[in-house]
Amino acid sequence: MLTYVDAGVLIAAARGRSAEASRALAVLDDAAREFAASDFLRLEVLPKAVYNKRQAEAAFYERFFQGVRQWAAVSQALLDSARAVATEHGLAAMDALHIAAAEALGVAQFVTGEKKEKPLFRVTSVPIWSLHG
Repeated sequence: MLTYVDAGVLIAAARGRSAEASRALAVLDDAAREFAASDFLRLEVLPKAVYNKRQAEAAFYERFFQGVRQWAAVSQALLDSARAVATEHGLAAMDALHIAAAEALGVAQFVTGEKKEKPLFRVTSVPIWSLHG
C-alpha cells in the first residue's frame, strides 16, 4: 500500500515513547506499505534535527527517506494544486503541500499525526488516517 506520512508521524516515531510513537512505528514498520514522500517533508524534519545535533533523530529520518519508493516532483503544477487544496479546505501551507504531493503520487493512504478535528480531515481526495485514532 503506497503511503504518505506527514512530519508528525516521523517526529513521533523518532522522538517518542508514547502510544502515538508506537502507532507511528507500527505504520513505518508495516511490511505491506511502501512510502511516498516529497522534498517538502524532508525539509520539514531533517534540517532542524541536524542543526540541533540530534544525530540519532537525523539518522532515523535519513533511513526513512532512503527507503522511499516514490518522490513527488516539486513543480509549478504541484504548487498550484497545493494552493487550490489549501483554499478549498482551509489548510495550512505545509499540509496543503503534503496533500498535493500525496494526490500527485496516487497514494492509497495519508497518515498524519494531526487530530481528527483539524482542517486536514476536510480533504476527501486521499484517505487520511490519524495516529490519534
